[in-house]
Amino acid sequence: MPVERFKASRMTKGNRLFPTVIEVNDTSVIRRKRSWFTLNEMSIHLQRVASVRIDTGVMWSDILIESTGGADSLASHGHKKQDAVRIKTLIETAQSKQLHVGDDGPMRVCPFCAESIKAAATVCRYCGRDLPSQA
Repeated sequence: MPVERFKASRMTKGNRLFPTVIEVNDTSVIRRKRSWFTLNEMSIHLQRVASVRIDTGVMWSDILIESTGGADSLASHGHKKQDAVRIKTLIETAQSKQLHVGDDGPMRVCPFCAESIKAAATVCRYCGRDLPSQA
Protein backbone atom coordinates (compact mmCIF):
# COMPACT_ATOMS: atom_id res chain seq x y z
CA MET A 1 0.00 0.00 0.00
CA PRO A 2 1.47 3.37 -0.92
CA VAL A 3 1.81 6.06 1.73
CA GLU A 4 -1.09 8.52 1.71
CA ARG A 5 -0.90 11.93 3.41
CA PHE A 6 -3.87 14.06 4.44
CA LYS A 7 -3.32 17.69 5.40
CA ALA A 8 -5.79 19.63 7.57
CA SER A 9 -7.16 22.89 6.23
CA ARG A 10 -5.32 26.09 7.10
CA MET A 11 -8.74 27.69 7.62
CA THR A 12 -9.24 25.85 10.94
CA LYS A 13 -8.04 26.80 14.41
CA GLY A 14 -4.60 25.48 15.26
CA ASN A 15 -3.74 24.73 11.63
CA ARG A 16 -3.15 28.23 10.23
CA LEU A 17 0.67 28.26 10.13
CA PHE A 18 1.47 24.59 10.57
CA PRO A 19 -1.38 22.29 9.49
CA THR A 20 -1.69 18.83 11.01
CA VAL A 21 -0.78 15.97 8.65
CA ILE A 22 -2.09 12.42 9.00
CA GLU A 23 -0.14 9.74 7.14
CA VAL A 24 -1.43 6.21 6.58
CA ASN A 25 1.06 3.59 5.43
CA ASP A 26 1.01 -0.21 5.33
CA THR A 27 1.94 -0.60 9.01
CA SER A 28 0.80 2.48 10.94
CA VAL A 29 -1.13 5.74 11.18
CA ILE A 30 1.01 8.80 11.98
CA ARG A 31 -0.09 12.29 13.05
CA ARG A 32 2.45 15.09 12.62
CA LYS A 33 1.84 18.49 14.20
CA ARG A 34 4.49 21.22 13.93
CA SER A 35 4.90 24.36 15.97
CA TRP A 36 7.55 27.05 15.82
CA PHE A 37 10.30 25.00 17.45
CA THR A 38 8.99 21.43 17.75
CA LEU A 39 7.50 18.59 15.77
CA ASN A 40 4.97 16.44 17.63
CA GLU A 41 4.66 13.02 16.01
CA MET A 42 2.36 10.27 17.23
CA SER A 43 1.81 6.87 15.63
CA ILE A 44 -0.42 3.86 16.17
CA HIS A 45 0.25 0.49 14.57
CA LEU A 46 -2.66 -0.61 12.38
CA GLN A 47 -3.11 -3.81 14.40
CA ARG A 48 -3.56 -1.66 17.52
CA VAL A 49 -6.30 0.59 16.11
CA ALA A 50 -9.53 -0.13 17.98
CA SER A 51 -11.84 2.38 16.30
CA VAL A 52 -11.97 5.37 13.98
CA ARG A 53 -14.54 8.06 14.72
CA ILE A 54 -15.42 10.87 12.34
CA ASP A 55 -17.38 13.91 13.53
CA THR A 56 -18.47 16.03 10.59
CA GLY A 57 -19.46 19.66 10.99
CA VAL A 58 -20.72 22.10 8.41
CA MET A 59 -17.40 22.31 6.58
CA TRP A 60 -14.72 20.26 8.34
CA SER A 61 -14.40 16.84 9.94
CA ASP A 62 -12.70 15.79 13.15
CA ILE A 63 -11.00 12.39 13.29
CA LEU A 64 -10.42 10.36 16.46
CA ILE A 65 -8.40 7.14 16.14
CA GLU A 66 -8.41 5.06 19.34
CA SER A 67 -5.90 2.33 20.15
CA THR A 68 -6.29 -0.95 22.03
CA GLY A 69 -3.10 -0.69 24.07
CA GLY A 70 -4.35 1.99 26.45
CA ALA A 71 -2.24 4.63 24.73
CA ASP A 72 -3.52 8.11 23.93
CA SER A 73 -5.95 8.51 21.08
CA LEU A 74 -4.80 10.15 17.88
CA ALA A 75 -7.00 13.20 17.19
CA SER A 76 -7.01 15.72 14.39
CA HIS A 77 -9.45 18.37 13.22
CA GLY A 78 -9.98 20.42 10.10
CA HIS A 79 -9.98 17.70 7.44
CA LYS A 80 -12.29 17.43 4.46
CA LYS A 81 -15.02 14.84 4.89
CA GLN A 82 -13.77 12.82 1.91
CA ASP A 83 -10.25 12.74 3.42
CA ALA A 84 -11.63 11.57 6.78
CA VAL A 85 -13.63 8.81 5.12
CA ARG A 86 -10.57 7.80 3.05
CA ILE A 87 -8.44 7.54 6.23
CA LYS A 88 -11.07 5.31 7.84
CA THR A 89 -11.31 3.15 4.71
CA LEU A 90 -7.54 2.71 4.48
CA ILE A 91 -7.32 1.62 8.12
CA GLU A 92 -10.23 -0.82 7.85
CA THR A 93 -8.89 -2.30 4.60
CA ALA A 94 -5.43 -2.84 6.09
CA GLN A 95 -6.95 -4.47 9.17
CA SER A 96 -9.13 -6.81 7.11
CA LYS A 97 -6.02 -7.99 5.23
CA GLN A 98 -4.71 -9.24 8.58
CA LEU A 99 -7.52 -11.83 8.60
CA HIS A 100 -6.12 -14.69 6.52
CA VAL A 101 -6.59 -18.42 6.04
CA GLY A 102 -3.88 -20.70 7.44
CA ASP A 103 -3.31 -24.46 7.42
CA ASP A 104 -5.68 -24.94 10.36
CA GLY A 105 -8.55 -22.94 8.84
CA PRO A 106 -9.43 -19.27 9.11
CA MET A 107 -6.90 -17.26 11.09
CA ARG A 108 -6.71 -13.73 12.48
CA VAL A 109 -4.14 -11.62 14.28
CA CYS A 110 -4.40 -11.08 18.03
CA PRO A 111 -4.93 -7.33 18.61
CA PHE A 112 -2.83 -7.46 21.78
CA CYS A 113 0.28 -9.48 20.89
CA ALA A 114 0.04 -9.60 17.06
CA GLU A 115 0.37 -13.40 16.86
CA SER A 116 -1.66 -15.46 14.37
CA ILE A 117 -4.48 -17.37 16.05
CA LYS A 118 -7.60 -19.21 14.89
CA ALA A 119 -10.48 -16.94 13.93
CA ALA A 120 -12.88 -18.77 16.27
CA ALA A 121 -10.62 -18.34 19.33
CA THR A 122 -12.02 -16.45 22.33
CA VAL A 123 -8.71 -16.37 24.26
CA CYS A 124 -5.28 -15.82 22.72
CA ARG A 125 -3.03 -18.84 23.28
CA TYR A 126 0.08 -16.63 23.30
CA CYS A 127 -0.80 -13.76 25.62
CA GLY A 128 -3.84 -15.29 27.38
CA ARG A 129 -6.07 -12.24 26.92
CA ASP A 130 -9.77 -12.38 26.10
CA LEU A 131 -10.35 -11.52 22.46
CA PRO A 132 -13.09 -9.28 21.09
CA SER A 133 -15.71 -11.21 19.15
CA GLN A 134 -15.52 -11.21 15.36
CA ALA A 135 -18.37 -9.41 13.61
